[in-house]
Amino acid sequence: MDIKYSVVKLKDGSTEEVKDSVSVEEPLEMSLKYKIDGKWVIDQLSITMRTPGNDEDLISGFLFNERIIENFSDIENIEKAGKKVGDFNIQNKIIATINNTKNIDIGKIKKNFITNSSCGVCGKTSLETVEVIKKDKLKMSHPRIQKEIILKSPALLTNEQSEFSKTGGIHASSLITENGKVIATREDVGRHNALDKLIGHCHKKKIIDNRSQFIACSGRLNFELIQKGLMSNIGLMAGVGAPTSLAIDLAKRFNMTLLGFVKKNSFNIYTNKKRVLF
Repeated sequence: MDIKYSVVKLKDGSTEEVKDSVSVEEPLEMSLKYKIDGKWVIDQLSITMRTPGNDEDLISGFLFNERIIENFSDIENIEKAGKKVGDFNIQNKIIATINNTKNIDIGKIKKNFITNSSCGVCGKTSLETVEVIKKDKLKMSHPRIQKEIILKSPALLTNEQSEFSKTGGIHASSLITENGKVIATREDVGRHNALDKLIGHCHKKKIIDNRSQFIACSGRLNFELIQKGLMSNIGLMAGVGAPTSLAIDLAKRFNMTLLGFVKKNSFNIYTNKKRVLF
């Protein structure tokens, strides 16, 4: 989703007023609906800034990636809520109804998430938190991706970015096969939202095959993106930008292959080079 703004453009020493496409950014309030002692309760879980569209994929991917749910079947229903507001007449609230809360400590999850989102990633503590959630390391046997496919991934990603071509101000994540086929792509102003949307969509459609697929992301790869990839057992993640130190540490700990600065003729392998075929 984009909107046109009037801007003054400087080029070759002269200026002109033109219409420029800008990516839309709107808040989304995400809430959980669940039963306690037979009574329905609705709790606000998070507010994120996102590009409107695919909000159902966003909240389902978020709930899975944060391990609030173990299976997508735990989600009974997702519905928009609140009044339609703003210039785009959209609803900025969404509620996911959970049908299985036996193994879910809602209070603990809310506390942990609010703490993480307010103070940021806290180094060793955050690594240990992921290890509590995910106890098994990835199998090193797959996927195996030819270097030529990796070198093509930025172009494949860009070709799928309908909004980026208009605005230049939006991120994307794509699920790509070992043969270079793009299975699905999602865009958002937030890198983490784009990946949540992608994973939510792909799990809903049951099209993730971590034996032969990898994820390519625009921008840099940080701790949060690697964590989300790990929750779906993605063995290789590639970014057009730089990874952070904590992203590298996390990928190394769980046997993920992490690639950065991927261009049409070069890339860096930061962890587990055996998955890359030369």
